[in-house]
Amino acid sequence: MKSIYVLFIAVLFFSCKTESNPIDGYLVEGEAPGVYNGIRTYITLPDARGIQKPIDTAIVMNEKFVFEGNIENPGQYYLKVDNVQQPIPFILSNEKITVKINKEDANASEIISTNNDEYKKFNDGLQSVVAELQELSKERRLAVYNKDTAKAEELLEKLQNEQSRVVDYGFDFINNNPNSVVSLVLLDQQTRVRGIDGEKVQKAYDNLSDELKATTKGKSLNSIVKTLVEQSRKEAALAIGKIAPNFEAPNPDGEMISLDDIKGKVTIIDFWAAWCGPCRQENPNVVRIYEKYHDQGLEIIGVSLDGQARQPNARQAWLSAIEKDGLTWNHVSNLKYFNDPVAKLYNIQAIPATFILDKDGKIVDRNLRGIRLENRIKELIEAQ
Repeated sequence: MKSIYVLFIAVLFFSCKTESNPIDGYLVEGEAPGVYNGIRTYITLPDARGIQKPIDTAIVMNEKFVFEGNIENPGQYYLKVDNVQQPIPFILSNEKITVKINKEDANASEIISTNNDEYKKFNDGLQSVVAELQELSKERRLAVYNKDTAKAEELLEKLQNEQSRVVDYGFDFINNNPNSVVSLVLLDQQTRVRGIDGEKVQKAYDNLSDELKATTKGKSLNSIVKTLVEQSRKEAALAIGKIAPNFEAPNPDGEMISLDDIKGKVTIIDFWAAWCGPCRQENPNVVRIYEKYHDQGLEIIGVSLDGQARQPNARQAWLSAIEKDGLTWNHVSNLKYFNDPVAKLYNIQAIPATFILDKDGKIVDRNLRGIRLENRIKELIEAQ
C-alpha cells in the first residue's frame, strides 16, 4: 500500500484560505514570528540529485519577508528559512501567496493562495481515502493476529480492490482541473508511482491545457509519459498467460541460441549478472532446483546483464561466475548491461528477475525465488 500513495501524503496538508488578488508575477508575503532580523529565506527547487537550489532570496526584517518575481515554470517549490530546519513545500505560480512560518514546527506553517488552497483541498480529500484504507489494513492485521484466516483473506481481497482509489483520486483531480498548476504537480507525482498505467497517464497529460504543457515541467513530462506508455505496452505483452516473446542471443561460445530452441516442459528465463549480489546468492537454490527437475523436463536459460562500465572484463566476469556457481544450463548475453536487447524486450528494470513458462511457452509466473520458486516448478512438472 505505502508504495502507491506515499508520493501524495508526503506533502504538507496546508492550512489555507482563498484570497483573490491577481497580479503580474508572483508575490510572496511572509510572516516569520520569532525569526531574527537578517535571517535569509529562500525559494528553492531540487535538482536531479535532490539538492535544493535557491531561485530567489529574501531577508527577514521585523519578522517579515517578501519575494517578488515572475515564474515561467510553476509547480511545487520549497520555502527554506535559515534557522528553521525543515523546508516547506508549496505551489509557486504567478499569484499572491501569503505565508506564516511556524518556527517550531514547519509542518504547521500556513501558505495561502488560490493554487495552494486547491492543493490543500486535494490533500484533505486524499487523506480521507487513505484513512479508510488504513482502517481496512488495521482490520486485516487484527484478523491475522486472531488467526481468522477467512476474515483476513476477505479483507486482503477488499484492500487490493480498494487500493487503486488513491491513484484514481489523483487522476480524477487532474482530469477535472486541466488548467490548474496543481494538476501539473500531481501528474508529475503520478509518473513516479511504481507500476502506474502509462495509458492513463497519457490520457491525463493530453487533457492538460496547452499553457501547462508549454512549461518546462510540462515539456519534461511529455518525454516521461511517452516512456511510461512504452513500458506499459511491454508489460501488457509480458502478462501472465501471454506467450513469452522469443529472442536470440550469443552463448559463451558465440553461437546464437533462441528461446524457442531450448524450451522444455517448464522453462525459467533467469536475468542475472556476475556483479549482482542477490543473483549470486540465489544461484545455489536455482542449481539445486535444476538438478532436481532437469531430467523431468525443466530447462533454464540465463540472460546475463554483465557489461557495466565498472567491469574491466565483462565477458570474463560472466564466464567465471558461470563456472564458480556451477550453472550448467544454457546461457546468453550481449554484454550490454541493461541495454541488452533481451532485457529491453522483457522490460527488465532490476535483477534478479525471472519468468516461468509452461510447456506451451506461456508465462505462468514471475520473479519467484527460494522455496516459492521450487514449489511452483514442482507443481508445473507434476501437472504435465
